[in-house]
Amino acid sequence: MAAQPPTPQNVRTSLIHVTHLIYALHASAVVVGLLSSATVAGGLVFGLPSLAAVVLNYWMAGEVRGTWLEAHFRWQIRTFWFTLLWLIVYGLLIITLIGIPIAWVLIFILGLWVAYRVGRGWLALKNGELPPVSRNQ
Repeated sequence: MAAQPPTPQNVRTSLIHVTHLIYALHASAVVVGLLSSATVAGGLVFGLPSLAAVVLNYWMAGEVRGTWLEAHFRWQIRTFWFTLLWLIVYGLLIITLIGIPIAWVLIFILGLWVAYRVGRGWLALKNGELPPVSRNQ
């Protein structure tokens, strides 16, 4: 029989609020990316709200270890680092003449992926659920 995921009842409410705050910071970086000349992915990696969110993720990681919120923290941190990785790939493509069309498609898809990860993770948190990938583990 598969182990049941931890439930919201076994964590402090303040930790749930901090996790919501982190999603809100990431979401504000996505909105800034949409409304400015920056890209969504660039807003997530280089925007101050998102950088503050990642610092909070690492700072509070010990507090959520062993709880259902740990999966949300892992989801948020992985979103940040994978976005940075794909931005590096984008940067390498954009400096080549042949790679420019691929880079533009990549940055668009990356923006959609970032928005999905932030929105889907936050929705799962709101519903007291684990992020999608964590449900299968």
